[in-house]
Amino acid sequence: MIDEPIGVIFDWDGVIIDSHDQHEQSWQKLAEENNKTLPINFFKETFGMRNESIIPNHFGDWIDNSNKNQVQDIADRKEQIYREIIIESGIDPLPGVKTLLAALKEAGIQCSIGSSTPTKNIETVIKMIRLSNHFNAITAAEDVNNGKPDPEVFLTAAKKINVNPKNCIVIEDAHVGIEAGLAAKMKVIAVATTHQIDQLDRAHLAVKSLEQVKIKDLYELVG
Repeated sequence: MIDEPIGVIFDWDGVIIDSHDQHEQSWQKLAEENNKTLPINFFKETFGMRNESIIPNHFGDWIDNSNKNQVQDIADRKEQIYREIIIESGIDPLPGVKTLLAALKEAGIQCSIGSSTPTKNIETVIKMIRLSNHFNAITAAEDVNNGKPDPEVFLTAAKKINVNPKNCIVIEDAHVGIEAGLAAKMKVIAVATTHQIDQLDRAHLAVKSLEQVKIKDLYELVG
C-alpha cells in the first residue's frame, strides 16, 4: 500500500446516475422546439462530449455564424430542458454508489467529480440524491477549456483535491472519458453502464457496477 494519499475522481452521468434517457429526451425536445430532426445515431456518437463540441459539429445549420452567443444559448436551453425533466421524473444513484462513497469517506479518501456536465445540472441532482457531503470538490464543464478525451478535466479535479495525478483513480463509463483518464496518467475503472463490459478493455479494471469496487481494489491499482 502506498504512503501517499490517493484520490478518486468520478465521472457523473453513467457513473453516479444514469440519466441517458433524460438527456436523449432533452435533445429531442430541443430539436422539436426548433423544427429540426436529430442526426441518425446522434446520441450514441456524442455521449460524454461537451455541448460546445456537439452543437457546432451536429447542428451547423442551426447556427448563425454572426451570433457568437448562439451555441451557448442552444446549450443552455438544452440543459434547462434536461433539468426540468429530471426534477419532474426524479432519479436515484446507480447501484453501489452510496456504499462506495460511504466507504471512501470512512477511509478518508478524497473524492471529486470530473465531468463534462454543467455545474448547475450536478448541483440540482446531487441535492436530490443527497450526496452533496460525499465529494470534496466538483470539476464541471465550466471549469475547463477542453472536453474529454483531453485530460484537462481530470487533471483539474486532481488539483482541487490536492492529490498527485499518478495516485488518482478515475471512474468512467464512456470511451472518451476512459481515454481522458489514461491521458492524465491515472488509473481507470470502467463501469458497464453505457457500454458492454467487453468493450471496456482500455481501462485498468472493468466492472458491471460499483457494487464490485472495494477500497482494497483502489490501493492495489495505484500501489
